[in-house]
Amino acid sequence: MSAQPESPRHRRIPAVAHTINAIADALGGADGARFKAEVLAAEETAVPGVMRRWWKAAMLGLVPEAARSRENARSGRSLLSVDELDARIDAA
Repeated sequence: MSAQPESPRHRRIPAVAHTINAIADALGGADGARFKAEVLAAEETAVPGVMRRWWKAAMLGLVPEAARSRENARSGRSLLSVDELDARIDAA
């Protein structure tokens, strides 16, 4: 019997709650302030979309590989950044 080592690439990241405060806290700093300003200025029907867009940004911010993915895409070492993947998912 052998144990498989746990790979950090398959580690689960806890989800950010879908609340204004949780999203703002996860974003932190200037992004958290921009999110709160945007959600507070949004029309009632637009609030869910604003929250969904910023929630995805907050979740991507928690992914350890996200910064490296963006840098790889900028430098031409990768064809698709996590942000481009996110945009493609939304378009589908």
